[in-house]
Amino acid sequence: MGEIEFNDWEKLDFRIGEIKSAEDHPTADKLYVLNVDLGNKEVTLVAGIRTHYKKDDLIGKKIVVFTNLKPAVLRGVKSEGMLLAAEKDGKVILLTVDKDIDNGAKIR
Repeated sequence: MGEIEFNDWEKLDFRIGEIKSAEDHPTADKLYVLNVDLGNKEVTLVAGIRTHYKKDDLIGKKIVVFTNLKPAVLRGVKSEGMLLAAEKDGKVILLTVDKDIDNGAKIR
């Protein structure tokens, strides 16, 4: 991957969000529809983590959300951002925080 300038990094807005609900996507068996509290607003994220997490295990989890990504419609559902996760050899792990912090806290 190529290098980017610091000014490019500053354009990205990553925030802490808390998953408030997780539902099966109505037409995709690998996707969840998540309602995430970003402190000043709630957003909907469509995430391909259904084969890696149970819905009940997601509720209350604090995650890192890419908030200023252009919204996209994924299989008919509007997604207003993207959660961050690590993947290796088919294993997916959500990026979370190790201490409690307010929803909406900016990643720097």
